[in-house]
Amino acid sequence: MLSRTAENLYWLGRYIERAECTVRLMEMGRRMTLLPGSGSQDEWRSVVQAANGAPSVNTQERMSEIEAVRTLLLSPDNPSSIRSCLTNARANGRAVRTALTQEMWEVLNEGWRHLELMDEKVACRDLPQVLEWVETRTAALRGTSESGMLRNDGYDFLRLGGYLERADMVLRLLDVKYYVLLPETEVVGGGRDHHQWRSILHATSAVRAYHHVYRGDYSPWKIADFLILYPDFPRSLAYSFMQVRDHLDRLGRRYGGSHICHRSANDMVSRLCDL
Repeated sequence: MLSRTAENLYWLGRYIERAECTVRLMEMGRRMTLLPGSGSQDEWRSVVQAANGAPSVNTQERMSEIEAVRTLLLSPDNPSSIRSCLTNARANGRAVRTALTQEMWEVLNEGWRHLELMDEKVACRDLPQVLEWVETRTAALRGTSESGMLRNDGYDFLRLGGYLERADMVLRLLDVKYYVLLPETEVVGGGRDHHQWRSILHATSAVRAYHHVYRGDYSPWKIADFLILYPDFPRSLAYSFMQVRDHLDRLGRRYGGSHICHRSANDMVSRLCDL
């Protein structure tokens, strides 16, 4: 496979996963703004920081929902915005059109200018529907690749990008909870703290899976343990790096060699398994 083809597939996987992760962050932000006591917190800014979009926003004032929507959903200048992710994913897919199935290309190509033509006030008004539209598209692309794409090196590079982006976003979610949303000492473990941790489980689609493992115990350390170390949950850090390792191993066997990336992935999996 040509290196530029591998690069385009890798970044296609990353951009699609980033768009979905940003949707999940915005849904978490909406949940947090509805919590009691949220008026004293800057929840939308914390969400923008988790999505790596903070440098583009005013740091002096409390962030409004419309500013967060402009930054995370519609901004053409923020590489982490959903609009930028979908546009860049389509550009990468177009560059490797013959490596994709017909269904994958149709998902990437259909309605790709939808967000470009959307007004931010309309986006705020219809935010749940807009986020659901993006989720449906990213899920459709993942589904069409799983059902129709050859399990060759192109598939491995596509999945490598997706799993690395997923691991990065889980770490961002936990980082923003500890260092941005950490409530005052007297309310640690209280109602707002509890709901914020539950919001992180919702953002990673982990509520039912977590309840199956820990039942009704929503202790912060158990939630962190689940999202970092639980190997059977497909959005945990451990699972993502196990998949990265497996796809790199497949590429290594196909091309007859291993590199520093293989050692890095193996070291990370070993560290996570030993914790």
